[in-house]
Amino acid sequence: MTVSSSAPGLALRVALRGDLLDFTGAPEWGATESPVVRFRPDHWLLIEGGRIVGAQAEAPDSSWPRHDHRGQLILPGFIDTHVHSPQLDVIASYGTELLDWLNTYTFPAEQRYADPAEAEAGAARFLDALLAHGTTSAVVFPTVHKASTDALFAAAQARCMRLITGKVLMDRHAPEGLRDDVAQAERDCVDLIQRWHGTGRLSYAVTVRFAPTSTPKQLAMAGALCRSDPSLYMQTHVAENRAEVAWVKELFPEARSYLDVYHRAGLLHRRSVLAHGIWFDDEDRALVCRCGAQVAHSPSSNLFLGSGLFDWRAAEAAGAAVSVATDVGGGTSLCQLRSLQDAYKIQAMRGERLTAWKALHAATLGAAESLLLADEIGSLSPGRMADLCVWDWASGPVAQRRLAVARDLHEKVFAWMTLGDERNLAATYVAGLRMPV
Repeated sequence: MTVSSSAPGLALRVALRGDLLDFTGAPEWGATESPVVRFRPDHWLLIEGGRIVGAQAEAPDSSWPRHDHRGQLILPGFIDTHVHSPQLDVIASYGTELLDWLNTYTFPAEQRYADPAEAEAGAARFLDALLAHGTTSAVVFPTVHKASTDALFAAAQARCMRLITGKVLMDRHAPEGLRDDVAQAERDCVDLIQRWHGTGRLSYAVTVRFAPTSTPKQLAMAGALCRSDPSLYMQTHVAENRAEVAWVKELFPEARSYLDVYHRAGLLHRRSVLAHGIWFDDEDRALVCRCGAQVAHSPSSNLFLGSGLFDWRAAEAAGAAVSVATDVGGGTSLCQLRSLQDAYKIQAMRGERLTAWKALHAATLGAAESLLLADEIGSLSPGRMADLCVWDWASGPVAQRRLAVARDLHEKVFAWMTLGDERNLAATYVAGLRMPV
């Protein structure tokens, strides 16, 4: 999918000065030195028509408008591969695990999005919050209501953001007002696909809440939608919580595993985004690899809801792609730095060490590659959209001192990643335009 350089809202010409950091490939596990890390201190990033056209050490000529971010870190905008737009209202909700949390907090909040005015206000609030945390692209769950998906697409289009979303499918085990029926849901999906998929920077995802809230008939319909257009994405939850896994086994006794439910329905393919995957076994991981799907690891949510510790190393060893997501409102922040901090802690509890390079790659180029969007987002290479986040290296005297004594680049970037949060964010750019954050 391409965006014309003359599209409305794209910056015509601008040069940004700062410390440029991105990746040219995937870092090896555990390697603190890597040839795929591209760090260019005090460089100029040149942007025309919303796209990056080059990077250089010397200042451009005086015809270039300039934004001086000297002494600040410029990264590709973060990509959040699993997040819920209506769940800002339930972030930091006390005392429950996944299934009780859905019924107690989440479903009541989502019912409000039946009102188009609430859906419109919520979409704007959510996307502005993403930008204020350095995230410029996202794969998003709205609600079961068609209006919530329309509102989210419209708000993203107005901001020129790269967004993947789709109406949530739920026809059982959900409250009145959050259940659809298969025929109407299919009509809604087809209408939304025709209206939004491939428009500007927008893509549609066939969106199954999770297996327990869809009948086999609805899952089959979702699979048929995927087959009807291979450019469609698919997003769902899988193997997040042990009680959830046990419930799926009761509902689908014919399936080998939770993931196999989706496989049988034709929902696993190259554009499938699978949130969580904590309780996968080796066969599940191999299946993810064979289908070319990705796991959207949601570390903050997994810790907050007590869901479990994702085995990133095992997923990678099986050839399964892994990206990083906030999963708000199970997650407690839209800031991907906080997600990466928690991802490090989870792997440490498993006896592994997640480098800053592996973590940041998963939230930028790695996510873009998994979404088949690396020609558009995820790096600072020429031709990519100028979706950027700019960060102060340190916020406060403790972080300033820690970075001052860092012995090498990885130690400095790891300390920034570990001590930083949205308070470090200096600016966010979408298609070369500085956003009000």
